[in-house]
Amino acid sequence: MSFFSDVERDLVVAARTVVADGVVALDLVAHNGRDLPAWAPGAHVDLVLADGRAPGTERVERQYSLCGDLADRSTWRVAVLREDGGRGGSVRVHHEVREGQRLRVRGPRNHFTCQLLPGAAYRFLAGGIGITAVLPMARAATAAGVDWTLDYAGRSISTMAFADDALALDDGTGRVRLHPADQGARLDVAALVKGAVDHGAGVYACGPARLLTALEEAFTAEGRPESLHVERFEAVEYGEPVWAEPFEVELATTGDVVVVSPGQSVLEAIEEQSPAAVVLSSCRRGTCGMCEVPVLEGEIEHRDSVLTPVEREESAVMMACVSRAAGPRIVLDV
Repeated sequence: MSFFSDVERDLVVAARTVVADGVVALDLVAHNGRDLPAWAPGAHVDLVLADGRAPGTERVERQYSLCGDLADRSTWRVAVLREDGGRGGSVRVHHEVREGQRLRVRGPRNHFTCQLLPGAAYRFLAGGIGITAVLPMARAATAAGVDWTLDYAGRSISTMAFADDALALDDGTGRVRLHPADQGARLDVAALVKGAVDHGAGVYACGPARLLTALEEAFTAEGRPESLHVERFEAVEYGEPVWAEPFEVELATTGDVVVVSPGQSVLEAIEEQSPAAVVLSSCRRGTCGMCEVPVLEGEIEHRDSVLTPVEREESAVMMACVSRAAGPRIVLDV
């Protein structure tokens, strides 16, 4: 289940805290002291770091998981890993965002939900900054009294944000396990997957693409791909599209038919050729899920990092920023 809110609000940076090497946490509050909307584990928000209004500038917004206290409606917390080789958003946060500053924030949105059922078992897995999405799930699982474990892998303890918060959730049974690579405590993906399958547990994971790909391959080999739920913060790399020719997209709501050229996204074609149509977007890389649109007809080549294998098979929706038609024509409920 996904939950999306497109409301934008100006929030104040109440605190800026270094929580690990290269990781800064921002505590965001309403300027008038009012409570913020409730959120569920797995939710994220968009930080608008530049509005693009100045001539020659572009709008810059990035998505970050909410990782604070679910019960504290006064504050939203996000944590940002500085990535010098990234697209520049995290560097701006580290260099420019200060306490007392106002930030434009949109959301929350959630396509990484975890429904905690009595009697069920859950295995949470975080790689690096992926702990921000997974830690609230572990906290919620503790409150719900369900069977759960958390495995958290990173380069070193000093780079692993919220490691102490994770360990504080351990009840003495060793259900929280840290895997700092520099100490030789590497995560055994095959063993984790086999244990989850043997216990009938659902696995919720967030981390680098290499880790998530290894998990997907392992669960597929076990014949249990539906047991794995992932949140990606890196776009999946795809090769050439299966349909390399132009294709038509009929917009059922407006009645327009737009032509998508090779090298152009469905979203770009709609924006250019059917201005009356409204498709909201944010990341434009297939990772945030904001541009999700219903599919009424046609075969889709899914090139996003959001949908599960089951959702891809159903093809009830597509991400307009990256996914494409796998044939000459599709119909969208736009």
